[in-house]
Amino acid sequence: MRIYKFNNLNLRNKLLIIYICTVFIPITLTHIAYYHVTTNNVRTQKMNDMSLSVKQIANDFQTSIDDAVGISSMIYTDYELYNLLETKYNSSIDFIHAYHDYFGDISKEVSLYPSVHSIKLYTDNDTVIYAGGISKIDTLVKGSTWYKESELIRSSYPVLIRSVGDSGKHDMFSLIREMDYFVSKNSTQKILEINLEAGLMHSIFHDVTFPGELYLLNDEGTIEYTTNSKIDWSESKYPYKSVSLPDDKVIFEESYNLPYLNNWKVVAVTQEHVLLEDIKGSRNFILYLALINLIFPSLFIIYITSSLHLRILRILRHMRKVEDQNFELIEGVDDQDEIGELTHAFNRMASKIKRLINEVYVADIQKKDLELQRKQAQLSALQSQINPHFLFNVLETIRMRSILKKEDETAKIIENIAKMLRKSFIWGKDWVTVDEEIYLIKCFLEIQHYRFDDKMQYHIDIDPEAAKCLIPNMSLIPFVENASIHGIEPIKGKGMITISIKRSDEKLVCEINDNGQGMEAEEYEQVMQSLDEVANIGEHVGIKNVYYRLKLHYSNQFEFNIISTKGVGTTVKIILPFFEYKN
Repeated sequence: MRIYKFNNLNLRNKLLIIYICTVFIPITLTHIAYYHVTTNNVRTQKMNDMSLSVKQIANDFQTSIDDAVGISSMIYTDYELYNLLETKYNSSIDFIHAYHDYFGDISKEVSLYPSVHSIKLYTDNDTVIYAGGISKIDTLVKGSTWYKESELIRSSYPVLIRSVGDSGKHDMFSLIREMDYFVSKNSTQKILEINLEAGLMHSIFHDVTFPGELYLLNDEGTIEYTTNSKIDWSESKYPYKSVSLPDDKVIFEESYNLPYLNNWKVVAVTQEHVLLEDIKGSRNFILYLALINLIFPSLFIIYITSSLHLRILRILRHMRKVEDQNFELIEGVDDQDEIGELTHAFNRMASKIKRLINEVYVADIQKKDLELQRKQAQLSALQSQINPHFLFNVLETIRMRSILKKEDETAKIIENIAKMLRKSFIWGKDWVTVDEEIYLIKCFLEIQHYRFDDKMQYHIDIDPEAAKCLIPNMSLIPFVENASIHGIEPIKGKGMITISIKRSDEKLVCEINDNGQGMEAEEYEQVMQSLDEVANIGEHVGIKNVYYRLKLHYSNQFEFNIISTKGVGTTVKIILPFFEYKN
C-alpha cells in the first residue's frame, strides 16, 4: 500500500490543506460551537427562569395555605371556643350572649389574611343555634364529599380539600380540621372549616408568567387545579396521567412535604421549542457572521498563497535547469521578503558555481587531503610513543626468568606491561568495548600500584549495561595516565584514582577522578583553549588526540569537560552516545 507523505504534496495542495485546516474548519467549528453554546445557555437560562417561576407559584400557594393553617392552629387550641361549642345552653338567649362575646373575635382573624374567605364551625351540640358561621353536623353534612374525604386524617392535622363553592362546582378550597385538642372537651363533635378566597388559585397560578400549563396535584395524582383550559378540573376528578402531553415536553416539579400537603406537587409543562424561541432571531446573525469570517480571510489567503506559489515555482524551474548545467539567472527580481532573498541567493549561487567548480572545489579537495594526511601522521606519532615493538620480546624473556626465580610479583607487572604492548599492536582497531578499554587500564594501574605501593590506589565502578558499549580505542587510558603521572605522583600523601562508567538512558557517562595536585588556573585555561587549536597539537598530545578522535567519530554528539583545582584534584567527564556491541 502506498503511503502518502505531506512533504510529497505539491505546494498548491499544501496551501489548500493549510487553508482548510487553519481557516475553514476552525471557523466553521467555532461558529457551530458558538451556536450550540448559545443555544444551551439560552435554554439553561430559560430553564432557570421557568424553574424560579414554578418555585414562586409553589411558594405563593404554600404561603396561602400556611395562613389558613395558622388560623386553624389558633382556633384549634382556643379553650374559650371549646367552651362555647361544648356548653349545654338552657335557652337560645344564653347561647346568643356567649356567641357574641366570642365569635366576634374569630371574625377579626379573617380580615388579617387576604387568602382566607371565611371560617365555619360544625358541631352536633343541639343546644346551639346553627347560624352565623356555625352549622350542625347532620346526615347531610356526614354524606358530603369533604366530610368523607377528611374523616380519617383530619384529627391528626388539617386537611386541604375541594368543596362546592358559590358556583355550584367543586372550585372552593377549604381547610378541614377536627376540634379535639382538649380531651375534657370532647363530649360533642366539632369540626373547623376555613374556606379560601374563590379567586385565590387563579391569582396564584396566573399572575406569574409561565409559557405552558400548570397543574396542582394531590397525593393521589389527581388534578386539583390547572391552567389548562381543556380540562374542567372543577367538575370531576381528573387524573394527571390521562393528560395528553406534547412529545417535546419539558416538565418542572415542586413537591411539598408537609402534613397537610403531603406529596402534593405543582407540575409545570412546557415545550422544548418554547425554550429556544429567543435563539431563532440570532440564528441568521450567526450564519451571516460565519460567511463574513470565511469569505474575507479566504480571499486574502488566496491572494497571499498565489504570490508565494508562483514565485517558488519560478525558483524551482531555474533550479531544475542547474541540474543540466544551465546556470541561467532569474531576471526582474525586486522583492524584499524571504522568497525575494532566496531568489537573490540563487542568482549569487548560480553566478559563483562555475568558479567554484573550476577553482575553489578542486583546491579545497587537495587541501582536505593534505589535512587528512597530517592528522594521520599525528596519530602515527602518538602510536609510536606507546608502541615500541622491540621491547615485547625482551619483556617476555624477563617475565619467564622472574617466574623461574619465583618472583611472582615482578612477573605479574612484566605481564601487564606486555599486555599493554600487545594492545598497542592492534592500534588499527578503531572501536573497542568498555570491557576491553578497562582491561588495558587495569594493566596500567597495576604497574603504577607496583611502582608506588600504597601511595597509588584506584577504584573502578562499571555499570554492567555499560560494559558492552563500543567506544573509540584508547579514548580513556590517556586520562588515567595523566591522573597517575601528573596528578598522584607529585603529591606526598596517598592518592586515589576513581573510574566510573555508567549508562544513562541512551548515553554513556565516563568519569575519571583523582585527588592529585591538580592544575593552576592559568595552566587549566591553556589546556581548555588548546582543544580549539586544530592546526598545532603541541603540548597535551594525549588529551587533544583523544578529543579530536571523539570529534571525528561523534561530531557534536558528545560532551567533554575537565574540572581541575590546584591542591584538590582533577575530574574528566565524557558523555558519549551509547552504541551496544553485537556479535
